[in-house]
Amino acid sequence: MRTDMSTAQSKLNMQHWLQRSALALAVSTSMVVGMTATTMTSAQAAVSTADFSDLVQQVTPAVARVNVTKTISEAELAKAQTAELLRQFFGDRLSIPEQATMPAIEHAYGTAFFVSSDGYMLTNHHVVEGADKITVTLNDRTELDAVLIGSDERSDVAVLKVVGNKFPPLPIGDSNALRVGEPVLAIGSPFGFDYSASAGIVSAKSRSFSRETSVPFIQTDVALNPGNSGGPLFNQRGEVIGINSRIFSGTGGYMGLSFSIPIDAAMDIYQQLKTDGEVVRAYLGIYPQDIDRNLAEAYKLARPQGALLTRVSPDSPAQKAGLKPGDIILQYNNVQIMQASDLLNLLNRAKPSDAFRAQIQRNGKQMIVSGQLAYAPDDVRAQGGDQQNDDVQLGLRLRNLTVDEQAEIAVDHKTGILVTTVDPTGLAARSGILAGDVITNFHQKPIKEVTDFSDAISSLPEKGVVTMEVIRQGIPAIIGLRIE
Repeated sequence: MRTDMSTAQSKLNMQHWLQRSALALAVSTSMVVGMTATTMTSAQAAVSTADFSDLVQQVTPAVARVNVTKTISEAELAKAQTAELLRQFFGDRLSIPEQATMPAIEHAYGTAFFVSSDGYMLTNHHVVEGADKITVTLNDRTELDAVLIGSDERSDVAVLKVVGNKFPPLPIGDSNALRVGEPVLAIGSPFGFDYSASAGIVSAKSRSFSRETSVPFIQTDVALNPGNSGGPLFNQRGEVIGINSRIFSGTGGYMGLSFSIPIDAAMDIYQQLKTDGEVVRAYLGIYPQDIDRNLAEAYKLARPQGALLTRVSPDSPAQKAGLKPGDIILQYNNVQIMQASDLLNLLNRAKPSDAFRAQIQRNGKQMIVSGQLAYAPDDVRAQGGDQQNDDVQLGLRLRNLTVDEQAEIAVDHKTGILVTTVDPTGLAARSGILAGDVITNFHQKPIKEVTDFSDAISSLPEKGVVTMEVIRQGIPAIIGLRIE
């Protein structure tokens, strides 16, 4: 009995101790939560002071929904159906689409906005890529046919034109003046819901994805979804400071990271496409990489900074200026270089024939080199809306070889052009042509430059098989290309 009572008393004492401890923990936690809540409330209040209601009403007439019609071939449709089945297999509801026996029509949409009163509009390249017909729907439900003036894949900027005048152009701001934490607003058509507004803040600046893109993206936490692409990003003054371009997502929907093209870069592309119908870029001839902690110590840098040159192309402006592999570019035209993307962003905004001055470190010593940029030898030209590029019809993207590449693939003193991209649904892919192949002969005609390839296309038969000689991983091969 005593043992039971003692045990019961011990349990009771333990319960009281746990309750007191829990109460103390709850009080301390509530104090922390209260402090956090107070801090968060202050931060949220600062953001919530940005009332965009008047701004939305003011700028909406200058924003339009872009409606795109594309013709999808059997091969493209089969590819899309396969991807859909895979998504369904991994969790989505299962419903097998019917197999199409003829080309289908695909309808897509995005957003655009006026930058001039005579009907010029900006949107994304990926919104209008491959479009057979483009229309824009204004906020008063007026629908207008749009013409593609030009489109640049590397910057993801496209220029449209509609007939008419007295359109309300949006004021253009200064994206360089943006500050991290500044409130911003986006207007677009997410999932087809026209004129949806979403607000947030600038999360970061100068984000780079890869060498395939040529702009330093603005990162925000503005909710963007499919259909927002091509729409304007505004600051609090109602000025456009970016074009909404992409999201970072594992599901296809918004996950907190959105990226916009700085309007400064977009307007530069716009002027080139409007005036010349193409975009030209400067060429320095370097292959830079970032410097980590270990490299900083190896190169005797105070901290990881600069762009380390791993390669300098022969006969390039960089080589003529005296740059060498192993050099570290610390400043470029008086702009400090913290990482390789900083240098690439400056080069992507530069013009051919621009002068440059770089502060570098070589063998532990700093020095100054200078020179002049040139035209990029492997530049991917922007495609105008009225151009018909035959090599794209075959599903190939090509470029000329550099001097180093010519030396690497030299077989029997042959030269050629490099296949950089193969459309998996194109004629070339069906014949087994791969990215990285070097085309040396096409339809019994030697190929030394991309222009030779274009000339050979003009003599192709409407149907039949033609030969294409390639070098793949150093080994010559002949491929039969079926023209259908």
